[in-house]
Amino acid sequence: MKTKGIFIGLLLLVLFFVTSCAPVGMTTQEYGFLYGIVHGFISPFVLIAKLLGAHIGLYAEHNIGLLYWVGFILGLILLFGGSGGGYATRRRWYN
Repeated sequence: MKTKGIFIGLLLLVLFFVTSCAPVGMTTQEYGFLYGIVHGFISPFVLIAKLLGAHIGLYAEHNIGLLYWVGFILGLILLFGGSGGGYATRRRWYN
């Protein structure tokens, strides 16, 4: 039962990553803060796909500006864990 739940979770995660890539020239919709977070979170995976020859964008061309970029950077920070992991490592090291 536990492996079935893990499989479904991984399947949903892969589906999320595949469907949330930044579009390239296919839409006129303007993307805001929340899309910036999503695009920042998936940007390392999109970069790998782009290096392998996929025709997907690394960021949305039609964004609303500063809020999109703040979300994009926040998504990158969330992906890499922010700075909390470094603090926990130092705390354990000195104790």
